[in-house]
Amino acid sequence: MKIAANLLALKKEIPSKVTLVAVSKTKPNEAIQEAYDSGHRVFGENKVQEMVQKHDQLPKDIEWHMIGHLQRNKVKYMASFVSLIHGVDTEKLLVEVNKQAHKHNRVINCLLQVRIAKEETKFGLTIDEVANILNSDELKSFTNVKISGLMGIN
Repeated sequence: MKIAANLLALKKEIPSKVTLVAVSKTKPNEAIQEAYDSGHRVFGENKVQEMVQKHDQLPKDIEWHMIGHLQRNKVKYMASFVSLIHGVDTEKLLVEVNKQAHKHNRVINCLLQVRIAKEETKFGLTIDEVANILNSDELKSFTNVKISGLMGIN
């Protein structure tokens, strides 16, 4: 019951317009179920395989967010159910998300991941790359992705 109590306390502290994403990575299904039973429905995973397993075993009205680095070849495994991808860090990944979402006749919300760190080892798009994507004719043809915002990584 500690998880439920913590969630309820947190929700009292944050504005009602804020969406609390419970990061469930590495947590057992029992812990997620406890949070779910307290009324929470939004969970974040950073590994596709773990998210797929949890999606298969837990209630279907959970809103799953992909919060980690996403490889293009893994999109197909979660395209049927993922609600929001927090880190679209290349144009090629955006193309793949659109393609896989189309196969399931759905729209997947995405945040473009902007690299604000000076380190070249970090994933993400430059400001110029973001502008190019947002202003491209190709984006207008993507009917199965919705750019919902930006996510910065430092």
